[in-house]
Amino acid sequence: MDKNLPVAVIGAGPVGLAAAAHLLERGLEPIIFEAGSSAGAAIEQWRHIRLFSPWRFTMDAAAVRLLEGTGWESPRPTALPYGGELIDDYLAPLAELPAIASRLRTGARVIAVTRVGLDKTHVRLRDTTPFIVRVEYAAGEVRDVMVSAVIDASGTWSTRNPLGTSGLPAIGEERAADRISSPLPDVTGRDRAAFAGRRVLVVGAGHSAANTLIKLSELAKDAPDTKILWAIRGASAEKVYGGGDSDGLPARGQLGVRLRRLVDAGTIELHAGFGTSSLTDSDPGLTVTAGDGRTLVTDVVVPCTGFRPDLAMLRELRLNLDPAVEAPTELGPLIDPEFHSCGTVPPHGAKALAHPEKDFYIVGMKSYGRAPTFLLATGYEQVRSVAAALAGDQAAADTVHLELPETGVCSSDAGTSCDVPAVAASSPATAAEKEAGCCASPEPAFVGFPTGLAHGRSGG
Repeated sequence: MDKNLPVAVIGAGPVGLAAAAHLLERGLEPIIFEAGSSAGAAIEQWRHIRLFSPWRFTMDAAAVRLLEGTGWESPRPTALPYGGELIDDYLAPLAELPAIASRLRTGARVIAVTRVGLDKTHVRLRDTTPFIVRVEYAAGEVRDVMVSAVIDASGTWSTRNPLGTSGLPAIGEERAADRISSPLPDVTGRDRAAFAGRRVLVVGAGHSAANTLIKLSELAKDAPDTKILWAIRGASAEKVYGGGDSDGLPARGQLGVRLRRLVDAGTIELHAGFGTSSLTDSDPGLTVTAGDGRTLVTDVVVPCTGFRPDLAMLRELRLNLDPAVEAPTELGPLIDPEFHSCGTVPPHGAKALAHPEKDFYIVGMKSYGRAPTFLLATGYEQVRSVAAALAGDQAAADTVHLELPETGVCSSDAGTSCDVPAVAASSPATAAEKEAGCCASPEPAFVGFPTGLAHGRSGG
């Protein structure tokens, strides 16, 4: 790669900014393109959601090193942050650092990536030809930017899975768009008016669904006419309920316990084995029909059915993707949710993420395609390895350090990017750490947090 040209980083979420931090440490020049108006723009849409893992496990090591010495105060390591706190107390300060801010372009949506003068059919000199990143700016201007390499950390938030089965939208789903909310609405806050006193159907069997259902139950206390319906494809909600008191993460276990109690009490009306086939809008409301003929009538649907990668902008690149989960071919079998949970995915780096297109990498949630087993810490290790590979340090790129123990409930029905494992039993907090409490130093890069994003393959 031409080290006189910058490395494009697509997306300024946690993994994208971590990629930039690692590139800077390697002496490489990043240029970061963020479609939103600020870093962490996707997280801003679910800032009301609380994470399952504490602060000490949500920060990348290289990013923390950039923040150190600037007057930045680390959050209390044992606290569980909300999405908004992740932005306000970590991502925003990181993005404001001169080293990052001078290289960050917001309101800059990447719409295509290719090689200079070459479409994907041309081979000659391909590996040494720079990339072109075509960027559409908020004002409508479109520019081509020449770069030496591309790290796609754009995530999957913008491409929700449909409500229908078989990977297709339900019949009538597009026409009913005004009855379908965002995947993680703030039902007790910003979006309250759209849900209070109405019939609400939550579709999906994961933690994003569980969060919404519990918040709806809180709303129903103040707005008793609110009716809460919950439809899942599976025959049982046991996987969503999780390990209860024995769950490796107390916050996650408590979520499942609360949800089960609400269903048992009749506050939430559960409809299992419900695969959505069609939606019909009429005066009585939106009629949602299952494949077996059952119907539910609702005013609004909350789609917690997962996400999938948007690959359209990569059409002119030579990609090698797993046919099932749409992850890099070498990574696909390691993360397939039919066989793996977050704790059983082995460590991996640049080698597993490589494509036939040299110096191009998909990282973060998008690298997992439709699999829900992604951990934020996995993304941090990915970009550490990728930065090393781009800098020519193959030994460091090939040496992956992340170990993810198996804990709790983490399955293809998780409904979020995979929840964090608890701290390994072999690595208890030291007495000094326990005593330090809020003053303890963060340990940034070993385990991650659930992004609150629904999974991609199994749907509801």
